[in-house]
Amino acid sequence: MIRVKSFFVWLTFYLVVWGASIFPLFEDLDQHIWRLLGVAFFFSLFFITPLFKENRQYLTISFCLQIGIVAFIFFPIETYNVNQFVLFIFVLLMAEATERLPVKQMVIVHLLSFLAIMVTFIFGSVSLMTFLFNIFFIIIVLAGFIFYKSRYVRYQYLLSQYEKLSSEFRTLKRRIVRDEESARQEERHMIGQEIHDSVGHKLTSLIMQLEAYRIQLETKDSPHVDRLKKLADESLEETRRAVKTYKQKEVGGLQGVMRLIRKLELESFIRVHFSVNHGAFAAPLTGEQSFTIYRAVQEGLTNMMKHSKTREAQITFDAPGGSIFRFEMTNPVKHTHNIKEGYGLISMRERLEKLGGGLETQRHEKQFILRGWVRLKERGDRHDSSASS
Repeated sequence: MIRVKSFFVWLTFYLVVWGASIFPLFEDLDQHIWRLLGVAFFFSLFFITPLFKENRQYLTISFCLQIGIVAFIFFPIETYNVNQFVLFIFVLLMAEATERLPVKQMVIVHLLSFLAIMVTFIFGSVSLMTFLFNIFFIIIVLAGFIFYKSRYVRYQYLLSQYEKLSSEFRTLKRRIVRDEESARQEERHMIGQEIHDSVGHKLTSLIMQLEAYRIQLETKDSPHVDRLKKLADESLEETRRAVKTYKQKEVGGLQGVMRLIRKLELESFIRVHFSVNHGAFAAPLTGEQSFTIYRAVQEGLTNMMKHSKTREAQITFDAPGGSIFRFEMTNPVKHTHNIKEGYGLISMRERLEKLGGGLETQRHEKQFILRGWVRLKERGDRHDSSASS
C-alpha cells in the first residue's frame, strides 16, 4: 500500500512538471510531434519501471534511458529554445534514483543527469548568469541528495541492527522464561521425589509395623490399632496425591494465567497492567479453566493489536464470593463505529459457556471492554473428582 502511494506521488510530480515543460510544444504540433512521441515513450518507461524494483541493474538502465529521452526531447535547435522547467524534470529523476537505487547506481544516474543538464544549457541560448545559476542549483541539489542518501543508509543500517537486537532480545526472553519454567518444574519434581522417598516410605513402614503389631496381639480385633492403621493409610494416600500434584505441569491458577500473559507481552511488545481483586489469587481454577481464560485474554489482545493503534491494555481479575472467576480487559480505541465480533471471540464465548461461564463485549466512550467469567468448583468437588479419577 505504501509503494502504491509512493508511485502516485511521483506520477503527480511528473505530470505537473511535464505539463509546464511541454506546454510550448502545442503551439506548433507539426514541428514538435516527434518530441511529444518522446514524452509518450518516457511515461511508458515510467509505468514499466516498478516491474524492475527488485532488479537494480535494469532499474539503473531505465533511469539512464529516461535521462537520455529528456535530453533528446528538449535539446535546443533553431526553432526551439531550452525550457527552464526541464531542469526540474532532471531533478525529479535524480530524486527518484536517490530513493530507489543503491549508492553506486545512484551516482551513475546523478552524473549522467548532470552531464545532460550541462549539454542542454550549453547549446541553449541562455545568458551566462542563467547558466551559472542552473549549475549552482544542480550542485546544491546533488549535495542535498547525497547527504540524504548517506543519512538514509545510516538509518537503514541502524534499523537492521535494531531489528537484529530486538529479535535476539525476544529469543533471550523466551529462553529465560523457558529456563525458569524448567527450573521450577525440576524443583517441583525434586520436592515431590523427596516427599515420596522420605515421608512416603516412613508411612509405609509405619503401616507395616502396625499390621505386625496387630498380628502379635492376643486378639486380632483391636479398634485402636485399626484406627491408627486407617489414619496412616489416609496419610499415605494424601502424600501420594500431593506428590502426583507436584510432578504435574504447573498450569492451573491465576499465577499460571498471568505468567502466560507476561510471556505473550514480551513476544508481542505490548504492555499489560494487572489488577487482582476479591481473592482471585486463591480461586481454585482448574488447568482447563486457566487455559481457556488465557486464550480469551489472548484473543482480546490480538484484536486490540489488529483494530487499534494502542499497545497497552488493563486486565482485572476477581472472584466475588468464591463462586465465579471474572476477568475484564479494557483498551482505548479511536474509531467510533461499532465493533463486530469475529470467529475468535465467538469461539471463546462457546468455550467459556462450556465451563459454565460466558463472554461479552462492550463499547464505552473511547474504550473497548472484553468481560468474561467461569463458574468455580467447590474444593470438595475438586477433591472428589480427583479421588474418583
